[in-house]
Amino acid sequence: MKRKSSEELQLCVPNDENEFTSPSQKEIERIMGENLHGKDLNASKVLAFQSKAPDPPEGFQNPLKVVYSHSKTPSTKSSSRYIPQAPDRILDAPDILDDYYLNLVDWNANNILAVALNDALYLWNATTGTIERLFTLEGNDYICSVSWMTDGATHLAVGNSLGSVQLWDCTTMKSVRKMAGHSARVSSLCWNSYVVTSGARSGVINHYDVRQRDYQVATVSGGHTQEVCGLKWSPDGKYLASGGNDNMLCVWPVAGGEKHSQPQPLYSFSAHQAAVKALSWCPWQPNILASGGGTADRTIRFWNCNTGVCLNTLDTKSQVCSLQWSSTYKELVSGHGFSNHQITIWRYPALSKLNPEAGRRTCSCTCSLSGEGEVLARTPGQSVPLV
Repeated sequence: MKRKSSEELQLCVPNDENEFTSPSQKEIERIMGENLHGKDLNASKVLAFQSKAPDPPEGFQNPLKVVYSHSKTPSTKSSSRYIPQAPDRILDAPDILDDYYLNLVDWNANNILAVALNDALYLWNATTGTIERLFTLEGNDYICSVSWMTDGATHLAVGNSLGSVQLWDCTTMKSVRKMAGHSARVSSLCWNSYVVTSGARSGVINHYDVRQRDYQVATVSGGHTQEVCGLKWSPDGKYLASGGNDNMLCVWPVAGGEKHSQPQPLYSFSAHQAAVKALSWCPWQPNILASGGGTADRTIRFWNCNTGVCLNTLDTKSQVCSLQWSSTYKELVSGHGFSNHQITIWRYPALSKLNPEAGRRTCSCTCSLSGEGEVLARTPGQSVPLV
C-alpha cells in the first residue's frame, strides 16, 4: 500500500470539527436543538447582538419571570422634585401676634392646623377646608402657645398669658381642664405621651399629667434664668430639650419609669450667642438634636445627646425661628426672621442648601409641618401661608 506524504496528510485535516460526526449523530443533535432551544444551534451564535426584547403584551404575567428583560416603564425614579417658591394657599390671620418667643401654630396627625390669633383659637381642617373657632379668652388674656397631643389624639394644650394651661377636646369642642402652676406667661408647650410640659417667661418648666387629679407631677427651675421659648421631647421620650432667652440650651433626661424629666439637666450648652427657640429632634436618629439661635447668633447646631458632642455648626446668616425635620426626604427645614425672612431646606447630613423660598415679610418666620410631612405652615404676619 502506498504511503501518503506529509503534504497529502495535511490536506486531509478536516475544516470542521464535526466533519467526522456520523449523519445519524448530526440528526440527533439537530432534533435536540430544535426541541430545547427552538432552532438549530449549528446555525446560531452564542451571543447575538440584536435589538432589545419586545415589550410584553398588556396584562401579561410570565410565570418564569425571565422571558422579558425590557420593562414597559423605567425602574428608577427621578432624583429631582418640585419645590414650590410661593405659597399654595394663604389663610387670613389678622390678629396673630408678632412675638419671636411665642409658639402660635401646630399641626396634628389628623391634618388639622391650630392657629392662635391673639385671644382666639381657630382650627383649620386641611382635608375639608373648614374653619372653626374653638374658644376666645376673656379680658386682656392672650394665647402664647399651642401643642397637639401626640399619637393622633384630638386633644390640644393651650398656654396663655396668665400662666395657666388649658386642655381642649377638639372633637367635642369642649374644655377638659385648666391647669395652673406658672406665675408668668406660658410661651412653650410639648407632649410626652400623657404628660404635657410647659415653659414660662419665669424660666420655670412644669410637667402636667393630664390623667391625674393632682396634675402637676414635677417642676424644674434650675436650667434657665429667662423665658423658656423652646421645648421638645425626643421621639423616643428619653430626652427633653429646652431653649431660653438666656442663650442656654438644656437637655434633661427622663425620670426613671415616668414621662417627665429629672430635676437636673444632663447637659447645659452655652454655645449659642442669642435666644434658643428653634428645636427639633431627628425622627430617624432620635439622639440627634438640631437647635437654632436668634439674631445675634444665626447658627444651627447639631448635637449628639448620647455623648453631649456638637456634631456640626451651620451659619444661616439670619435669625433662626423654627426647625422641622422631613422624614420623607431626610432633610431639615428652617424658618428665618431678620434679615432674610425665608424658609430654607437643607440636605442632611451634607447640609447643602436647596432653593430657598424668597423672603416676603419683615417679621420672624415660625413653621409647623403637617402630619403627613408634606405641607408647611408659617407665621406670623397678617396671614398664614401654606407651602
